[in-house]
Amino acid sequence: MDEKIISLPHTLYIDNRNKLVLTGVTDVGSFNEENLQIITSLGEISVGGENLQVTKLSLESGEMTVEGRIISVAYSDSLKKGSGFFGRVFG
Repeated sequence: MDEKIISLPHTLYIDNRNKLVLTGVTDVGSFNEENLQIITSLGEISVGGENLQVTKLSLESGEMTVEGRIISVAYSDSLKKGSGFFGRVFG
């Protein structure tokens, strides 16, 4: 059976550098209070900050909310589907 890849729409919204809302999230690579590696439908995102907490995560809908002090957000073109923490645990 052919595996179909569903492309999720991707948005990134930052509210006062204290709240980050993402859509198009397909997996989470790694996370701690200072760094998050998030895999999205358009590549990998690295979020740096202080006291970062994932307050919402739904891989079914591709939605994620992070709260804390957002210091940096950087994209890379890496599209490693299923290679993150949740992909290894649930994949």
